[in-house]
Amino acid sequence: MGSGSNSDEPTLPVASVARRLGVAPSTLRTWDRRYGVGPSRHTDGRHRRYGTSDIGRLELMQRALLRGASTAEAARYALEQMPKSVLTRTDQPMPSPGSALKIETPEGAVVLPAEDSDERDGPSRLARRLSTAALAMDVGAVQRMLAETIAELGVAAAWEGVIEPVLSALGARWRGASGGAGAEVEYLLAECVYAALVRATPVLAAPRNHRPVLLTCVPDERDTMPMYALAACLAARTLGAQLFGVPLPADVLAVAVRRSSPAAVVLWAQRKGIADPRLFARISRGGSRGRLFAAGPGWDRASLPGNVEHLDDVAAAADRVEYVLVGTGR
Repeated sequence: MGSGSNSDEPTLPVASVARRLGVAPSTLRTWDRRYGVGPSRHTDGRHRRYGTSDIGRLELMQRALLRGASTAEAARYALEQMPKSVLTRTDQPMPSPGSALKIETPEGAVVLPAEDSDERDGPSRLARRLSTAALAMDVGAVQRMLAETIAELGVAAAWEGVIEPVLSALGARWRGASGGAGAEVEYLLAECVYAALVRATPVLAAPRNHRPVLLTCVPDERDTMPMYALAACLAARTLGAQLFGVPLPADVLAVAVRRSSPAAVVLWAQRKGIADPRLFARISRGGSRGRLFAAGPGWDRASLPGNVEHLDDVAAAADRVEYVLVGTGR
């Protein structure tokens, strides 16, 4: 073989590449069959294996998908950036992951920001893989990615660094789209995230707190996912919580607090303008002696009563509640 041959290049089978990228093997085969984004050559008889450059091309395709390109456009972009005629030569450099790239899509130009090579296996890469699996409507890959991400990073880091950013990005992508086109991706991912967070919230045989932490959203709040994330975070710290996934009306919330006598109450508000600070006065009238927390970006801090502490996000809430209840954390 000449110096340009890649016959000694390490290769991987389709199943290994699929696991690495967070998609199903059938998805890779479909991409290869429809768009030609597959292995550059046959090896080991009839079996097709992916070389380093083949995988690099697929990663370029993933970046384009994450930024909103269609599958066909993303594949065309990847092939233009790394043509197969070039990829079969080992003396041709791959595009630098530190370079910003631009792709023209039917909806306009999409600029793919530079990747940080130091985060290749960190939250940023996990977020890209999760997004790609969701965009492909590959529910199995989404479920596996969520389970692996939570197991690897822990609930708090997985939520803050991977899950919540992907949910926000995909949600923003479809808002205002004609006829809600593409919203099915957000709904699919949301269902998988709910299930993953519930699985990550074990029933505690002996929680460290004698009285539970009551978690719920303010009335009219539609985004209840952060409360599921917080319940999972607390469970990981062996702290028991009483979660109401459906926001309670103010009068029902007051009764629930009175009957549960929780050690702490956390009310989450995501959207601005819907959180009424008078909710806390209503709770206090029931005789509750637990600590009161207003969590999330929807609260107006200046309007909160003096006995209510504001918590910015899920990770901060988990730290603070743990500290208040058992004296550890932050």
